Amino acid sequence: MDFKGNEEKRLRKPDWLKIKLPDAYEYAHLKSRLSKNKLHTICESGMCPNIGECWKAGTATFMILGNICTRSCKFCNVETGKPLLPDFEEPQRIANAVKEMNLRHCVITSVDRDDLPDGGAEIWAQTIKAIRALKMNITIECLVPDFNGHFDNLQLIINEKPEIISHNLETVRRLTKEVRVFAKYELSLDVIRHIALSGIIAKSGIMTGLGETKNEIFETMDDLLKVDCQIFTIGQYLQPGINNLPVKRYVSPEEFNEYKITGLNMGFKMVESGPLVRSSYHAELHI
Repeated sequence: MDFKGNEEKRLRKPDWLKIKLPDAYEYAHLKSRLSKNKLHTICESGMCPNIGECWKAGTATFMILGNICTRSCKFCNVETGKPLLPDFEEPQRIANAVKEMNLRHCVITSVDRDDLPDGGAEIWAQTIKAIRALKMNITIECLVPDFNGHFDNLQLIINEKPEIISHNLETVRRLTKEVRVFAKYELSLDVIRHIALSGIIAKSGIMTGLGETKNEIFETMDDLLKVDCQIFTIGQYLQPGINNLPVKRYVSPEEFNEYKITGLNMGFKMVESGPLVRSSYHAELHI
């Protein structure tokens, strides 16, 4: 779907969405280490507004299995197409970068690899093993795809015991087909349930500003609690390009604070809620 016709109708960003630019020297320093190891981060590919803050805090989100996705979610800026074959040297390069960047907390995510029989799960497992082999006391969070419901593939990641496994709903039930295209709301809940049943901390998040209502957000939070999700993140959707869904509404900081208070009262152990919150925002504090 082409959203170029919405270009003139884009809403003006409010003042609370002003982004602090990263320190130029520090950014270039870390960027050079990533380039040297031929690695991708969702911080860059996803145009995350918190890249400077997170990198300064010693947290980075690596995107494994390439930077070409087999799905075409309408909110996402990652390229869609036919990915390259898996690189089995990538896990060690991730570990090298983690050591060189002196990270305290490492978040790993990936593009969807529906082209692979295991969805890329073996590379996921090898990446966690390579980081653990550093023996640097690094905590690990994995932001996983749904593996098309093949929980035997998800289990390969669970077996390596990362501290947190996250899987994002991204939006409310009603908008899932429009926003995520190939993903299914109930399947995502099943993924989160499977993670929680394993004894690992389960985490999920959604975006606001895509046309959802407040009641739908509360219903989504309730759905997540029913599958024992412990950590919830909610932030403002920002249209990354003209071919992505337009922003329907900018949510105020006061409303985000309401979601935080409500979520904690409902039973989440931790809620990150704010205009610039993304899935891995303050991830180092979620352990």
